[in-house]
Amino acid sequence: MSTSFTKGLSDPTVQPVPASVIEQVDAADTTLSNPERAVIALGANLGNRLETLQGAIDALEDTPGVRVKGVSPVYETEPWGVDPDSQPSYFNAVVVLKTTLPPSSLLERAHAVEEAFHRVRDERWGPRTLDVDIVAYADVVSDDPHLTLPHPRAHERAFVLAPWHDVEPHAHLPGHGPVAGLLAAVTRTGVAPRADLELRLPE
Repeated sequence: MSTSFTKGLSDPTVQPVPASVIEQVDAADTTLSNPERAVIALGANLGNRLETLQGAIDALEDTPGVRVKGVSPVYETEPWGVDPDSQPSYFNAVVVLKTTLPPSSLLERAHAVEEAFHRVRDERWGPRTLDVDIVAYADVVSDDPHLTLPHPRAHERAFVLAPWHDVEPHAHLPGHGPVAGLLAAVTRTGVAPRADLELRLPE
């Protein structure tokens, strides 16, 4: 069984993953040759937010060369950089993938998934139906302006670190250290677990 699914039993926000699902996911790995691990952050604050996040997860799984290995609990987050109550709150989650796609191709797929949900990029910090961001890809550290790896602000965002820590408690963010330590150093104000909501691994 993958250690990615070892969860804290005392955490009520964590949903256990059935062993049968883990076996199916691990079996699917045999179709990938020398895959890399990637971490994707999802966010939505317009429309049916939970349905949108699940749709994005399913779309990633449907991508040739991608297998979804882990899905975090859902968090509700106050929007960043805007006046309070000026936008709906976000639903956020983190997905762990195995992929044979290079980072540039994974980014293209992330943008395609956003566009499928009618993402509009005309306002910084503006509301959006869907964000799909690559947080980390293997141990790659790159300052390429087209795709900076790891994500340049992931280490300071509780809405990325908290769900990532839930699904991978021992994860490291390349260039920054253990996710657990990074999460302990940031405020969780405005970032709340939604134990009443659940995203599923694709079947």
